[in-house]
Amino acid sequence: MTAEGSSRAETADRDVPIWAREKPRRRPALSRDIIVESALAIADAEGIGAVSIRRVAADLGVRPMSLYTYIDRKEDLVVLMRDQVNQEVVLGSALPAGWREAVTAIARRTREVILRHPWIIDTNASGAGLSPNALRHIEESLTALRDLDLDPRDAVDVLTAVDKFTLGHATFEIADRAGAAARQSAAPYFESLLATGEFPVLAQLRSRDAGGAITERQYERQFERGLKWLLDGIAAGINAR
Repeated sequence: MTAEGSSRAETADRDVPIWAREKPRRRPALSRDIIVESALAIADAEGIGAVSIRRVAADLGVRPMSLYTYIDRKEDLVVLMRDQVNQEVVLGSALPAGWREAVTAIARRTREVILRHPWIIDTNASGAGLSPNALRHIEESLTALRDLDLDPRDAVDVLTAVDKFTLGHATFEIADRAGAAARQSAAPYFESLLATGEFPVLAQLRSRDAGGAITERQYERQFERGLKWLLDGIAAGINAR
């Protein structure tokens, strides 16, 4: 627009009452935290594959280049997202006193967070490494075992066993929920196989089970029982030293 055209537009604008004039557009404030929060919302709703610098920029109403001031690439964004999720796992002052109670509370919280952010399963090999909140989670987990006076390697082995059980159960749970529709459509074929008599143990199990979809309560019950059995075995091993 020429200077003359700009002057004409400004004069015309002044002829309109102030409350009727178009409000000037203001660029939204950006920060690393705001960018990560937007990326988390996208991943929670659509999966990690939907996250990109361009998509986050679009959701924030800014140009993609604006984000590069804060984050160099998507890989770095994913690392920051994982660290933010790790912050949700830390119990802080809510950590119970006894080692079993503390380890159980951490495992429960870990499962809850994974189910809240299921895309995190697909980023385990993203190279996040020991981020600040990951270190806080590890520190808290080791603190939970402090009263057992374990050798450091034994303490790490205990936590590794609990972490792998928790991650494995949550991964199964996420996949199982996602495959519910496919199982339902395949149910007639499955029943026809059981009817052949080739799978008597499965058929007996099927007859005892209603055959319906696993409920939220059943997932939780399976997790709690498995965790208890694991901790019972750990306790027995510690007492046998």
